[in-house]
Amino acid sequence: MVSTKTFDFIIIGAGSAGCVLANRLSADPTNKVLLLEAGGRDLNPLFRLPMLMGKLFHSGIYNWHYHTEPERHLNGRSLYWPRGKVLGGTSTINGMIYVRGNRHDYDRWAQIGAAGWSYDEVLPAFLRSENHVQRNGAYHNSEGELTVCRARGWNSLLDVFNEAGGQAGYPHNDDFNGGEQEGFGRYDFTIAKGKRCSAAYAFLRPARKRSNLTIISRAHARRILIENGRAIGVEFTRKGNISQVYADREVILSAGVVNSPQILMLSGIGAADELAQHNISVVQDLPGVGKNLQDHVDCVMSYECREPVTLYSDLRADKLTWSVIQGMLFGKGIATTFPYEAGAFVKSRQDLVAPDIQLHFMPALEKTANLHFPNPFKKERVEANHGFSLRVGPVNPESRGEIRLRSADPMDRPCITANYLQTEFDIRTMINAIRMTRDIIKQAAFDKYRGKELAPGPAVESDAEMIRWLRANAMTTFHPVGTCKMGHDQMAVVDSRLKVHGVKGLRIADASIMPIISSGNTNAPAIMIGERAAEFILKEPSI
Repeated sequence: MVSTKTFDFIIIGAGSAGCVLANRLSADPTNKVLLLEAGGRDLNPLFRLPMLMGKLFHSGIYNWHYHTEPERHLNGRSLYWPRGKVLGGTSTINGMIYVRGNRHDYDRWAQIGAAGWSYDEVLPAFLRSENHVQRNGAYHNSEGELTVCRARGWNSLLDVFNEAGGQAGYPHNDDFNGGEQEGFGRYDFTIAKGKRCSAAYAFLRPARKRSNLTIISRAHARRILIENGRAIGVEFTRKGNISQVYADREVILSAGVVNSPQILMLSGIGAADELAQHNISVVQDLPGVGKNLQDHVDCVMSYECREPVTLYSDLRADKLTWSVIQGMLFGKGIATTFPYEAGAFVKSRQDLVAPDIQLHFMPALEKTANLHFPNPFKKERVEANHGFSLRVGPVNPESRGEIRLRSADPMDRPCITANYLQTEFDIRTMINAIRMTRDIIKQAAFDKYRGKELAPGPAVESDAEMIRWLRANAMTTFHPVGTCKMGHDQMAVVDSRLKVHGVKGLRIADASIMPIISSGNTNAPAIMIGERAAEFILKEPSI
């Protein structure tokens, strides 16, 4: 056992919120800050090219490569759960879509007991981080660290999709992060001059030069050290050695939706009966640790395209190779864009106060949206390779899952059960979303391009057929949250200032604290949570 230095603050996890915290807390030169990250540094230059996100997502090198347990409501399928294991966390490998969520998300948080988390109260935290290169006004800022830009793609089908939305009766929306979320439009992205702007790039890169910030990568947290009801440090493994570091003021757990509850339970904080199953001594009986897991379930609908206008032509090996070079040197070309650039937030019923369905549109088939080598000797129908896809799903799912320990070994992967499509509400919303999407694709704007529906396919029409298809094909949108929920009820893990109930000197700051999932992609809210945690900490007097 190696005992090392003492710091004011120890942050476990260099994901989106952890990077924000490391920057904000170390901005005061009197604070000694340690940031521990289980993964390595974000040195691979391919991290920076947006179009290569898919390769990184499926690589086991830069992520935890988790899988769920067999999902009971998805025919026993185990779903892949990529989570970033690198500086920047999942922001280093994700799709870079910047969506804050709906005003009603945060107002509901406040209504159920999360004081200080209404939309008007969290908006300044969103603005503090943002450096939007095109937008300004009441909902945007151009002076933060996180570069945000409008969609950069030029594929004509993106505009066709938005035109079809208007023809189907939905409003156009130029800014999903503005006054209203509802409508069809293009997403904003965390892309800076054609390169990914991860949390590590935005927040750690400028803070690295500070002598009061120490970053230790490849440090796998084993447990939080707790003495007399107070978190005093962290035990971690690095290069086969076990070390301990100590915090005079606070330990902040920012290890993510899977690892934060796992580390709490390994430290004796969790449901007493579950801890006893692994012979872990109970420090604080908190039955909500690992519970309340929420994620956006979705499905992929796809169609043939009768015109050769999709991304398939741009993703030929020779073209994409040049585009990678062009992107790295000049920040231009197809490699600097993300394929799911257009989208929509729509209501399945007009009496709803906010959209309940999100669409992501890609001008390519998922099976062909990869590097490929053309065969000049093989003639194929245009539709064999050209098509378009839509990811379709509810933004407010009812289904709840959990994270449980597999064993008391810190290196053992926890058990993940998401319970996708557990409730009738989620199934009904998915069916409504499929029917609404079919209606959108039937609009006149798509007449020139629309070919055969490939998935679900014309044979899937009745509710029963759709349910069977969904159980066989539904998947995750990779937005898990909620496993250390904020609140004051029996299942709450942290209070409204993100302090762990019953343990002094310990906070949690990542997407696990969300009591209810936000409407849309969850990276922007995770960064906001980091900002809020920094606010709370810096306003409190040092002990």
